[in-house]
Amino acid sequence: MSKFGTSQPVTRLEDSRFLTGKGRYVDDIAPETALRAYVLRSTAAHGEITELDVSDAREAPGVHLVLTAADLAEAGLKNAMKYAPVKNGDGSRPPTPPRPILAEGRVRFVGEPVAFIVADSLAQAKDAAEMILLDIEDRPAKLDIAPGGEAIHDDVPDNVAYDFAMGDEAATEAAMAGAAHVVTHTSYDNRIIVNSMEPRGCYAELDGDRLHVAVNGQGVWGTKGELAKWLGLPEDRVRVTNPDVGGGFGMKSMNYPEYLLSAHAARVLGRPVRWIGERTESMLSDNGGRDLSVTVTLGFDADLKLVAFRTDSLSNMGAYPSNFGMNIQSALYSKVLTGTYDVQTYHFRNRGIYTTTTQIDAYRGAGRPEAIYALERAMDHAARELGVDPLELRRRNFIPAGAFPYRSATGELYDVGDFHKLLDRAEVEADIAGFASRRAASEAEGKLRGLGICYYIESILGDPSETATIEITDTGAKVYVGTQSNGQGHETVYAQLLHDQTGLPLETIEIVQGDSDLIATGGGTGGSRSVTVQGMAMRATAETLISGLCAFLGEEMDQRDVTFDEGEGVFRAPGSNVVVTLLEAAGRARAAGRGELAKVTETRTLPGRSYPNGCHVAEMEIDRATGATRVARYTVVDDFGNLMNPRLAEGQVHGGVAQGIGQALTEHVVYDADGQLLTATFMDYGMPRADDMPFIAFTTEAVPSTANPLGMKGCGEAGTVGALAAVANGVLDALWPLGIRQVDMPFTPARVWSYLQDGRAVAAE
Repeated sequence: MSKFGTSQPVTRLEDSRFLTGKGRYVDDIAPETALRAYVLRSTAAHGEITELDVSDAREAPGVHLVLTAADLAEAGLKNAMKYAPVKNGDGSRPPTPPRPILAEGRVRFVGEPVAFIVADSLAQAKDAAEMILLDIEDRPAKLDIAPGGEAIHDDVPDNVAYDFAMGDEAATEAAMAGAAHVVTHTSYDNRIIVNSMEPRGCYAELDGDRLHVAVNGQGVWGTKGELAKWLGLPEDRVRVTNPDVGGGFGMKSMNYPEYLLSAHAARVLGRPVRWIGERTESMLSDNGGRDLSVTVTLGFDADLKLVAFRTDSLSNMGAYPSNFGMNIQSALYSKVLTGTYDVQTYHFRNRGIYTTTTQIDAYRGAGRPEAIYALERAMDHAARELGVDPLELRRRNFIPAGAFPYRSATGELYDVGDFHKLLDRAEVEADIAGFASRRAASEAEGKLRGLGICYYIESILGDPSETATIEITDTGAKVYVGTQSNGQGHETVYAQLLHDQTGLPLETIEIVQGDSDLIATGGGTGGSRSVTVQGMAMRATAETLISGLCAFLGEEMDQRDVTFDEGEGVFRAPGSNVVVTLLEAAGRARAAGRGELAKVTETRTLPGRSYPNGCHVAEMEIDRATGATRVARYTVVDDFGNLMNPRLAEGQVHGGVAQGIGQALTEHVVYDADGQLLTATFMDYGMPRADDMPFIAFTTEAVPSTANPLGMKGCGEAGTVGALAAVANGVLDALWPLGIRQVDMPFTPARVWSYLQDGRAVAAE
């Protein structure tokens, strides 16, 4: 990479638009003439639909259409959402119950769509929903993450969605039996509601014989493909666009019933139809995240080196399998199962359990935060049980820097890494040597203080291929990309990438995204893939563009050795004073009938995945009297390889850490015994506030990736991957002297206060 891209903290180019109210979100751009849609949702967690009469609603003022499962069947539409199953550990296929678009026969969670009402106004649609006669005969709710209980799907024994396994169980058991030390730890990873700033929404309209659907998602091609297949349309008759998107975090990476229903309604009525979720509606129906229980067993030899690793987890699927839901805590979890540690003998089992709750799917990190949380909690617990410093135990077990490229136990090829160097740097940056004095100062104020460490690694996910098109215009360049910004700053970093290779001023570069008519293929955004995969494709496209124009100018000027100076953005020929700008060269090519030289497309596939890693250090302070817990200090040292824009990378880390701290301290999803969501508003659900966040010290130690020509590693999810265990380990460290040996998120004042009471009881004994 050249001089510009490696370290320039360029201010985000898109922020001026957003901060001045010029962002164009799906609710801003929906046609004014669009009809409004509203979803009647189940108010019962589990029950048989004994009556569903929508006749009065269909006659209500302003109502144009009411859809039920029966109406979809009458229209010849399959009442089922797409999802990706996983195989059981024995290779068999688990039962695959359908996830209905509209409830059919039975409801299985509060918020499940039952009817879709389209009217002139939202108020009229809501009034019509009140006229629908819906009677549900209650069945018992199933809420615990354990096999058995009330059957949710008739063809799923014990509510076990799948039974996934990897590794050699017999070899692992034998290694455990011969280990000098065996330590077991169980942790619970609490459920969260994603709560993106912009709720989900869409609109659908007809454009001649074509269908256009705008949705605030994380890519357009998955939605396009599913819409075309479901509606029986050729794909070239479906256009999907993503406008500006106010946060996605994985939750918006898949389709939902409302998108399909809006599209069908627009075709039936010949009118635009828009649907925008309300906050409580979103909290009831958006896919949630996490919600699993994990038991990790570690076997060590006499020198405290790992010889065996076993993980057994139960994960909540919610009522139905969601798009990626089965894969999150199985295949994706396994990507970083053994973390940064040099151990090859392992066994991993994960069972997904259906419950009468909203579906669980991708949330920032998608399996990797869950894996690292369980592993790093277990490593800290082992250090305490074995009487060794937590940093020292990690150092003894790190994969050595000289062992890369390293094939992990689960088959991942870690290209590069220097975990010892980053941990050493984190120890200095966090001033761990001074922790004892800070703990003493806290104790003098009647507070407990704990030090929490997490060393994480994550695997970049998603499609390893991406396409980029660069079009040189009279005034600058348009870059067509297959990813979709949800607030990460793609417009800035992609403009930097092109500036770095062409010298074009940033303000003359336009990034075009989120339109299936303008961009033929793309992998969307998710799994921290965007900059590495899209950047590689952009680099290749720019190289093809420049080489093509060099050859063209060579022919035109009768010069063989035309070169391009990316610093100044000009073409030169040896022995000539002629200087041709990139814009001029493209203009000449178009004038000569060679327009293909001014608009170039290339597709590239990553030769391998990159593996961001780093160390998070959290100092937690607990008020003995109230249980109030805060993050007193927070330090991050990351290896993201080469950085295009350190400011954007730091912003991504800050956002990820904030979401991790939110889950660890305040976010608490609560259902009552009947499956009613009690935390369905911001009055009840503990979203983290600004005063919950500490100053986050951020430093990088780059070990450039060899898996892409830019040497980059993704950074979008790293903050969350590292934050959970750092905070939890810090809380346990603070409480350990009181005799507390097990703590679980979220560390609300009430929960921590109860731990303090347990500690007092232990002391009294």
